[in-house]
Amino acid sequence: MSGERAVVHAFSDDALGEHDGVGLAAAIRRGEVSAAEAARAAVERVRAVEARLGAVQTYVEGPAPGAAPHGAAADGAFAGVPTFVKDNTDYLGLPTGHGSAAFRPSAARRHAPFTRQFLSSGVTVLGKTRLPEFGFSPTTEYEDAEPVRNPWHTGYSAGGSSGGSAALVAAGAVPIAHANDGGGSIRIPAACCGLVGLKPTRGRVVANAQSRQLPLDLVCDAIVSRSVRDAAAFLGAAERYRRSPGLPPLGLVEGPSGQRLRIGFLLDSPNGVRCDPATRAAIAQTVTTLERLGHSVEPVELAIDPSFTDDFLAYWGMLSFLIGVTGRTLGADFDRRRMDGLSRGLREEYLRNWRRTPAVLRRLKRTRGAYAASFRGLDLVLSPVLAHTTPPIGHLSPAVPYPTLIERILAYVAFTPLDNVVGTPSISVPSASATEGGLPIGVMFSGRPGAERKLLEVAFQLEADRPFRRIQDF
Repeated sequence: MSGERAVVHAFSDDALGEHDGVGLAAAIRRGEVSAAEAARAAVERVRAVEARLGAVQTYVEGPAPGAAPHGAAADGAFAGVPTFVKDNTDYLGLPTGHGSAAFRPSAARRHAPFTRQFLSSGVTVLGKTRLPEFGFSPTTEYEDAEPVRNPWHTGYSAGGSSGGSAALVAAGAVPIAHANDGGGSIRIPAACCGLVGLKPTRGRVVANAQSRQLPLDLVCDAIVSRSVRDAAAFLGAAERYRRSPGLPPLGLVEGPSGQRLRIGFLLDSPNGVRCDPATRAAIAQTVTTLERLGHSVEPVELAIDPSFTDDFLAYWGMLSFLIGVTGRTLGADFDRRRMDGLSRGLREEYLRNWRRTPAVLRRLKRTRGAYAASFRGLDLVLSPVLAHTTPPIGHLSPAVPYPTLIERILAYVAFTPLDNVVGTPSISVPSASATEGGLPIGVMFSGRPGAERKLLEVAFQLEADRPFRRIQDF
C-alpha cells in the first residue's frame, strides 16, 4: 500500500464543516449549530473513515449524541465539541485496554483525574482511541491486529503512541482528541499526521495516576489538534480547572507576540543520530522563515550525557518489567506472555541489566542541569521531531525481531524523550515542506519549564505566516 497514495478524510458540508475546536464551540454558543448536531456529524464522519483508518478502540454507549457527559462544563472553552479519549486513560463505564492483548479489561468505575480536567472544558466524549501496547511504540501497530493508518497515506504509520487520536483529528472526524506523551507520544503522531501537538511542562496538567508512583514522571496529558489556537485553548481551560503549583500562570494565549526571540537549532540528534535529507531540509526552511520574521537563530549543541539513549531505554524497560509484575491489577487474566514483541524485548533487556537501575536514575535526573545549561542566552530550541520521515506500515511493527526493531526505533525517535525526562514543554508543528509522497514533516520547539506561552506564540506566528497544509486539499 505504500506505493499508491491513499488519502482518507471526512470533511464535508455538515455541522462540523471545517471548524477547529475553538471555531466549533463558538458556532455552538452562537446557536448556529447544536452540540447534538455536532456530535451526530462526528459519529457519521468517524463511521466514514474508521474502516480504512482503524483508529477507534470503543464507543460510548448511552445518551443520544450531544448529551453532555457527566462532569462536562456547559460553558467550557470546548463546550459541545465532540472528541475521543485515548485508551490508556479511564473514562467511567468504558474499559481501559492500554492497547494490549495480555488481558481483558473491565469497565472503569470512575473517571481518571485527567478525564475530569478534560471534561471541564465542555467536550462531548464519543469513545476511546487506539494506542500501541502500553504506549511503548512510536507507531500504532500490533502483532495480531490491524494497525492505525495515516490519513495522509494509508500505507504509512500514524505515529504513536497517540496514533488513533491523531488519525481521527487529521482526517477531520473530530476537531481535537486526547493524547499523552511519555517519550514523544503527542509530538510524534502530530508530526506524522500534520497536526499541532504540545507536551506541557511537568505539572502544568493534573498528574497521570500511574506515572505519579514512579521515580521519574515522564507522562503529560494534552490534545492533538489542527490549529495552534486549539492547543492554546486546551491549556487555558486546563488552568481554569486547576492552576499549576510552582509554574507561572499561562492564561489564554491568543496569537503571536511582537517579541523577537533567540532560538537555537539542531539538525541532528545530540547523541549522534543523523537526520534524513527531507527532515534536515524542513529544519533549514523553518530557520529561514524564523529569520525573515525577525528572530535570531543560531546553531546550538546540547551537552547531554552520551549514555542518555541507553539510560532512557533502560527506564522504558523497567516500565515494561513493572507492568509484567503488576499486570493483574489491570485484569485478573493478565498474562505477560501475551505481551507483544516490543514489550517482551524491553522487559528481557531490563532483566539482563537491572543492577544498573540506580545509576540510570541518577544520570537521568542529572540531565535537567545539562539541558538547562544549553538554554543559556536562548529562549527556545528548534529541532526535528523525528530523525527521519514517517515510515511505512510494518517498518516498526512489534512483529519485527526485537534487535532489529529497537535499532529502528532508536534511529527514528532521537529527539523527543529529552523533554520528558527533564519535564520541559515542547511543541510539534507542521513544517511548510512535505515528503515527495505528500506526507507531513513536523518540526519541534522546546523551552524552559513554564515556557508554553513562548512556544504557542512562535507556533501562532508560523501558522499565520504560512497556514498549515490541509488534507482536504489533496
